[in-house]
Amino acid sequence: MKRNLGELERILRVICGVFGMLLGFLFIQGVFGTILGTLGALSFLTGAVGWCGLYVLLGRRSLEPEPVEVLVDES
Repeated sequence: MKRNLGELERILRVICGVFGMLLGFLFIQGVFGTILGTLGALSFLTGAVGWCGLYVLLGRRSLEPEPVEVLVDES
């Protein structure tokens, strides 16, 4: 599993995930609270791991590609 989320998106997903879990599991009752808490947990998990399965299916990534070093033999 290669990371496909950039740093800013990871931070935002973790923050929104914690907020969603708190709202959904602690403050909002019923089905809506459960759905919100579950989506918050999923957002937190994808942000913490740095990989999103939906991005793989859509062929998208927000992670900047790593620079490739080119070695030149000067002999």
